[in-house]
Amino acid sequence: MASDRKLEHLAKVKMFSSLNRRELARVSKAANVVSVKSGTEIVTAGTMGEEFYMILSGKAAVRRSGRKVAELGPGDYFGEMALLDSGPRSATVVADGDVTLVVIGQREFMGVLDETPEVARKLLVSMSARLREADTKAVSH
Repeated sequence: MASDRKLEHLAKVKMFSSLNRRELARVSKAANVVSVKSGTEIVTAGTMGEEFYMILSGKAAVRRSGRKVAELGPGDYFGEMALLDSGPRSATVVADGDVTLVVIGQREFMGVLDETPEVARKLLVSMSARLREADTKAVSH
């Protein structure tokens, strides 16, 4: 049951949207479900990131410079870039109540890419589309 739930939620992640069911199942196997208590700092701005997170239940607050800039709930995700580059976190995310998360570590994710190169190709296409979209928004503002 938990595996089906992870798969269902991961299928909604834009980065994984081009993956077929078999590929998505492989990503899901690399993921863990973790529960955190209210007030837990899930990620901290400026620290190096190596995990992707998706909220299964509960809510989390996104903070930048101490100010709440967004609220995340079930189906929302963050940290996808950390799967690829281990760069610094751009915001702090704090559990606003108890939260259940799907967590994928970079090491486990890289194992998926090594075992299933087609996933890597599809992710490159997806990331390229996101970069184009961001570039278009930046030019229009």
